[in-house]
Amino acid sequence: MKKLVLLLTIAFSTLVFSQEAEKKMGPPEENATVGEVYGGKVSAVAEKSAVSPAQLQKKLKKSKKVENVAIKGKVIDVCDKKGCWLTVETENNDKFFVKMKDYAFFVPTALKGKNVVLEGTAEKKVISVNEQKHYAEDAKKPQSEIDAITKPQEEIRFVANGIKVVN
Repeated sequence: MKKLVLLLTIAFSTLVFSQEAEKKMGPPEENATVGEVYGGKVSAVAEKSAVSPAQLQKKLKKSKKVENVAIKGKVIDVCDKKGCWLTVETENNDKFFVKMKDYAFFVPTALKGKNVVLEGTAEKKVISVNEQKHYAEDAKKPQSEIDAITKPQEEIRFVANGIKVVN
């Protein structure tokens, strides 16, 4: 009986502590000031040779995947839960989705509205309905907007090795 009580106590404690850790987990609480870097270092060469989102779209018309590319853009959305994804807006108001390579780093929500240079890999992908709905829920979109997602969509996906805040 004592062993059973001890095991139940340990199991309950583990559950409570893991839930508390989950609650505390969120995006980094940084200001995202010019010069800050998230993930791997963004080289000076990459920063100077970064292509515009429109130029990236042209490269992706020739090839479905472009590796070791740097791009400049404006962050318009960041995952509120962990800072594990962001959306960047192009000059012609198109948007593309950015994930962090190997889920290895996160960005602060303060990155919204900032200009950044991203270094990594871009590709065109077909995104399932379930995945679209998942990210819409993360972004706290209205339920009506989530329910309106009914078919897979092709879009540009960027996997960032590093992100640097620039002017």
